[in-house]
Amino acid sequence: MKPEKHDYDAIIVGSGPNGLAAAILLQQNGLSVLLLEGKSTIGGGLRTEELTLPGYKHDVCSAIHPLAVGSPFFETLPLHEHGLEYIYPTISAAHPFDNGTAAVLKKSVVETANLLSADKDTYIKLMAPLVTSWPGLAPDVLGPLTFPKHPVDLAAFGLAALTSVNYLAKRFKTEEAKGLLAGMAAHGILPLTNLTTSAIALVLMVNGHLKGWPVPKGGSVKIAEALASYFTSIGGRIETNTYINNFDQLPSAKTILFDVTPKQLLQIAGHKFSSLYKWQLERYRYGMGVFKVDWALDDVIPFKAGEARQAGTVHIGGTLKEIAACEQQIWDGLHPEKPFVLLAQQSLFDNTRAPQGKHTAWAYCHVPNGSNKNMTDFIEKQVERFAPGFRERIIGRHTFNTEQLENYNPNYIGGDINGGVIDIGQLFTRPVLRRSPYRTSAKGIYICSSSTPPGGGVHGMCGYHSAKRALKDVFNISIQS
Repeated sequence: MKPEKHDYDAIIVGSGPNGLAAAILLQQNGLSVLLLEGKSTIGGGLRTEELTLPGYKHDVCSAIHPLAVGSPFFETLPLHEHGLEYIYPTISAAHPFDNGTAAVLKKSVVETANLLSADKDTYIKLMAPLVTSWPGLAPDVLGPLTFPKHPVDLAAFGLAALTSVNYLAKRFKTEEAKGLLAGMAAHGILPLTNLTTSAIALVLMVNGHLKGWPVPKGGSVKIAEALASYFTSIGGRIETNTYINNFDQLPSAKTILFDVTPKQLLQIAGHKFSSLYKWQLERYRYGMGVFKVDWALDDVIPFKAGEARQAGTVHIGGTLKEIAACEQQIWDGLHPEKPFVLLAQQSLFDNTRAPQGKHTAWAYCHVPNGSNKNMTDFIEKQVERFAPGFRERIIGRHTFNTEQLENYNPNYIGGDINGGVIDIGQLFTRPVLRRSPYRTSAKGIYICSSSTPPGGGVHGMCGYHSAKRALKDVFNISIQS
């Protein structure tokens, strides 16, 4: 009997950072790989467009990339040879307060600690060992649950990381240190009382100390373009304008990896799965959404705190108590009047983003999943609170509510940009509890999106680990990592 012939060894559906990472690893191992993208351009959350006025380039989704530059897989790729250039802001992140001061995340642990007065020694004691051990820990933390290569270091990380950030903050005395932690943890889009919110804060801070929080010159799209350029340079094939909503649309392949969340996976391939697996996917939980604003500005944002005027990212929300209350309200289905705002000001460091002398800014706040409430005024009031005169500098504006975000990128279900809740119940068991989270119940079909470990963020590790699993299962190729 002749072996079955296939059009490709592997097909990847979706060209976000995880789909691109999966495609690259498979192609590197000598397979014929086709990457399919529904839109006219690649990238998923890595796109840059003129959303407000001509000449003003805005990152449509992701903007600042500590996890991309610190990705254990991406750092093995020659992306600089394919046009990717990172720019490093003077200060990675600033957290302003009402009195005109700000806590900051700098490259140096000691420099950051020195600005936290009474919490200097506590900060060094917490962060210095994690920064030292992180290069060995990163593959374990940014992957599926397995026996760790460095169990002692991982246990030390876990003692702090598995707690709520509210609990971790009790180690500190100052509002500056507590606020800095709160702003970092709020990236996880969870109530700050939840277990594992400390992990989100610590991972972002460690990467800031090791690698910084860089801005891709020319926009986030440059990361996607570099990944795609490398993929095609080693023989990969990309087809755009190919939206897959039915499994029968796909060419034949030995394995298919889906860079989609459980909702779309069920729509496309649900008929291929066991009843149990479908039931598990249907129970997958999506998290809070976001409301996003992009601005064209005729000058820089006039933050009262000088440190905030030197930062690529600014966490706007005040004290830990205030941010925690805000995030809990949203989790409960409410819209706070003073939302926590994540703001990026890429044009301060990248002059390709706006006409000479002008600027762009990017921001979002969290909202209940599926919310259609216009949060523009609330966001701008929060920025104005720490930067009086901000609104006078706005010359263009573009907004996305949760429905518009999901229409733009179907992976953002209800505006959830993390691919599902990243809490203790879905941290390592996303999307379902299985021996391998990347396998589905159907032979040769895998999921490689941020709905698998380690979750949201531009790091490609979900795609890497899914492709690694498929290589072993389907092609008997083992990858050591």
